[in-house]
Amino acid sequence: MKYFSGYHSEWNLGSPGGWDYQRITQIIGKAVWERLNAINPMKLNLDFDHSLLYPVNGFVEMLAGAHRRREGKKKGLIAVVAEEETLEDVTENKNLATHINSMEGLTGALMAPAELELYKGKVCWKGQPVSIIFMDFNTDVLLNLHRQQDLRPVLQAVKEHRVINPRGTEPINVKSMFEVITGPRRQRFHHEIVERTPWTRQFYPRRTQGPGGEPIADLMEWTRENWENLVLKPERGYSGHGVRVGGINPDADEAINRAQQGENYIVQEKIPTWMWAEDVPILAADNIEMESVQTDFRCLMGPDRVFGFLGRYGGIPTNVGSGGGVQPLAVLGSDMSVKDAVNRINEGIMTIPYHELAEVVEFQKKMAIDFDFTYLLGPIKIALRPRVITLDQIAALKNYCTQLWADCLTLEKMWLSGELDEIIKIEAEELEIAKMHPWGGSPAIIASDGLFGFGAETEHK
Repeated sequence: MKYFSGYHSEWNLGSPGGWDYQRITQIIGKAVWERLNAINPMKLNLDFDHSLLYPVNGFVEMLAGAHRRREGKKKGLIAVVAEEETLEDVTENKNLATHINSMEGLTGALMAPAELELYKGKVCWKGQPVSIIFMDFNTDVLLNLHRQQDLRPVLQAVKEHRVINPRGTEPINVKSMFEVITGPRRQRFHHEIVERTPWTRQFYPRRTQGPGGEPIADLMEWTRENWENLVLKPERGYSGHGVRVGGINPDADEAINRAQQGENYIVQEKIPTWMWAEDVPILAADNIEMESVQTDFRCLMGPDRVFGFLGRYGGIPTNVGSGGGVQPLAVLGSDMSVKDAVNRINEGIMTIPYHELAEVVEFQKKMAIDFDFTYLLGPIKIALRPRVITLDQIAALKNYCTQLWADCLTLEKMWLSGELDEIIKIEAEELEIAKMHPWGGSPAIIASDGLFGFGAETEHK
């Protein structure tokens, strides 16, 4: 039996985020839920405190374990390295250093890459040797910064296998990997992973096969003719930048022309919006309205465990960097379906007097300010109600993550054997950095962004 429907839209093996934003979202979401129930009791058993709703804890434990495998019981410094212009704006990186500081024997510090130095042949920060680095940007950014700032200390840390995620994940950290999974070699991968992968092709003038195995003589023209059901994305983009979606962005020619301007793109089958849409109450200017929003469910996993999940919502795309928001998650303990539970919550919120709900929204906003809940665009939006899942669905998600991790390892082996040379389009210097530290399943955090339905979809089928 399938416990959730839908597809993953992309994976991130480079430097995925959201692990601490969900922790903050849970704290705020639980407090808001208690306020709502004090006004209008909804008689539901919801757990906001399940360990997998706090993914930062597992992530920090992985970093600490990586340090101990290198240094034993010695004290050490774990560096959180981010682009200089983001140091003040990305709250979760600041919080990560604080979380690391709470671990016995460890010091955490947030810094720009140029702050690292070589002292007596060791990678150091302010004279203190660095044990492990979590680097919050990908290798293409590292290479560009190195050309400007001489980041030899960072490259030495890569060679010494101190950087997490390993740079060896980078060649398979491109959206074109979905072409491998949905192409002739799909038998190499787990059945569920293949089923949940939307048809994908690198976008350039070519012959190929379509979603149903039909021959495509000219991919460019076929994309124009079928634009309503397709998406164009940069192979290595983030935060939704450069994405064009058929039906949402109706001008096929503009989307196709943009995808031919030098940056490598993929064309992907569009995931039906009903599969990942839910109704959420919102406080409008003068009344309470029900709004259909798109949802996103990020799974965060490591070498031997699932760290947890992140809930996002908004438009298309849902990325926070494109104006989307976050949503609390809650595990349903009551004996009813997810759909019935969500309907009860929505109806309960809709019947709250406007002025009382307005007070709850102000309370939510104040908590967000108190937690410095911001990203690059400023304050992060938070949904009024939680997204509801069950323990059975969590068990199914764990199994899905185990299969996904294994299939990423298969992709890496294919790359190292030369099987993916025609797919991977990365400049030689970047590939050289990737080869300094092969991954091989070593400590890393992988994210899968799932456009999943758990039973409360607006048009559940």
